[in-house]
Amino acid sequence: MKSEIEKCLDGQQFNTADQEIQALIHRARRLTREYNTTASDDVSNRKIILSELFNRVGNNVNIDTPFYCDYGKHISLGSNVIININCTFVDCNRIEIGNNVLIASNVQIYTAAHPVEMQERLVEGWIANEETPYFRTYALPVKIEDNVWIGGGVIILPGVTIGRNSVIGAGSIVTKSIPENSVAFGNPCRVVRSIDNK
Repeated sequence: MKSEIEKCLDGQQFNTADQEIQALIHRARRLTREYNTTASDDVSNRKIILSELFNRVGNNVNIDTPFYCDYGKHISLGSNVIININCTFVDCNRIEIGNNVLIASNVQIYTAAHPVEMQERLVEGWIANEETPYFRTYALPVKIEDNVWIGGGVIILPGVTIGRNSVIGAGSIVTKSIPENSVAFGNPCRVVRSIDNK
């Protein structure tokens, strides 16, 4: 029988009130609070906290504060990554970020979602308790490949991949995957031109 974390990572509905998941959330809250109170030049302490918080952290990673995430352990970062001020990563499922990636301020990455139909989203006859929530949740991974630049205020929704070398314009809401070597922007985000990287 699958654990709730396994269901979550498999894109199935999972119980967000599960004790193992709640422990991850509380751990991430503690570590992000510690990280957000460090001095910006306290490089060694920041590196220690991020190594504990995330699944993987490459070399030359700079995450400005404040930074927020949900579980922490589902985030993997390559090398040469900048994440600017006030970003939020809801990493119920995996968020994988490649090498040489620039993420501007106020970017939000969401892996969690809920069914659209009210009857599927809400638990009929739910009685308040600590074992199950009154709503149903599932999560899909997000991947940002190498050499990508994400502009300020971008929102990336569950299940999206941003292809290598692409640029996402500021303020975009990315609802579908963007192919490599693309400039894309808008709401919903769409490809406006290709990039010739030769």
